[in-house]
Amino acid sequence: MAKVYLVGAGPGDPGLITVKGLELLKKADVVIYDRLGTRELLKFVRQDAELIDVGKRRGKHTIAQEKINEILVEKARTGKLVVRLKGGDPFVFGRGGEEVRALEEEGIPCEVVPGVTSAIAVPALAGIPVTDRAYSSSFSVVTGQESPTKVKPKVDYGALQAHTVVILMGVRNLPKIAGQMLKTRPPQTPVAIIERGTTSRQRVITTTLGEAVETARKEDVRPPAIIVVGEVVRLRKVQEGQDGP
Repeated sequence: MAKVYLVGAGPGDPGLITVKGLELLKKADVVIYDRLGTRELLKFVRQDAELIDVGKRRGKHTIAQEKINEILVEKARTGKLVVRLKGGDPFVFGRGGEEVRALEEEGIPCEVVPGVTSAIAVPALAGIPVTDRAYSSSFSVVTGQESPTKVKPKVDYGALQAHTVVILMGVRNLPKIAGQMLKTRPPQTPVAIIERGTTSRQRVITTTLGEAVETARKEDVRPPAIIVVGEVVRLRKVQEGQDGP
């Protein structure tokens, strides 16, 4: 019977994919992959496997989500082992839910293999715990790029003022995000910006909420990057072999 596996690739370091995810990748007949956080894993794919790149380029999809769904259905119906390889975890801002629903509507079984989300792994490997008994008992993960189809943004930064906040895909919208957060947080609130986390090109920049926009501009911060806001940033420990400048 046709079946598709949605496999989380992890946060970027190929060593952080799960054992089950790697086993499926090695067996796959077809691998449909994103660009971000997956390319180094393609070396484990069989030489005769079909590779289909559906990743992003300069903020745009090379292939629309609806077309990706169609490809998943088409390849699954061939009876081959299909792996949909997605950066991080398929269900954390990865549109994995949409792909599962598309497959279910066509009667095609789908299994999700969770991945290590960058929302936790990237701060951890930068020496920042997202929770700490003395500093933060809760954390929230938010997208820095809400759907443009929304009439009103759904992220209420004011409601998250007591949380550690981890922002994914937020570099381009940092001025707007920082402005919203400064309504309920002091400007001296610690902030970490982590570029290309968990990889050999990782760079960690620490600043404050009031200076975050200017710091990001001066340091020429580029995506992919994760932003961590909260007192836990004060606990950052430089880890040998993991940090850039």
